Amino acid sequence: MAAISRDDVAHLAKLARIDMSEAELDHLAQEMDVILGAVARVQEVAASDVPPTSHPIPVHNVVREDVVHPSLTPQEALSGAPAQAEERFKVPQILGEE
Repeated sequence: MAAISRDDVAHLAKLARIDMSEAELDHLAQEMDVILGAVARVQEVAASDVPPTSHPIPVHNVVREDVVHPSLTPQEALSGAPAQAEERFKVPQILGEE
């Protein structure tokens, strides 16, 4: 595996318009080597007979049927409300706006 040099990291930082100190360039070059090593290990394990997946187990979307049920009328829903206006619950104003 070809290692990423400090100059490669500096070039990428320049392309991305990211200012990096000398210490940051050195540190990131080492980290990039570790990251690329991990990716190489994953590529070794991935076999051509294994299909690409997004989850290790099958995922099924379980939903219930959409069934209409009778519900309360606006008058029934508002029957216990302390205040109401225009078939809605009336609450105190909190934002100071109309």
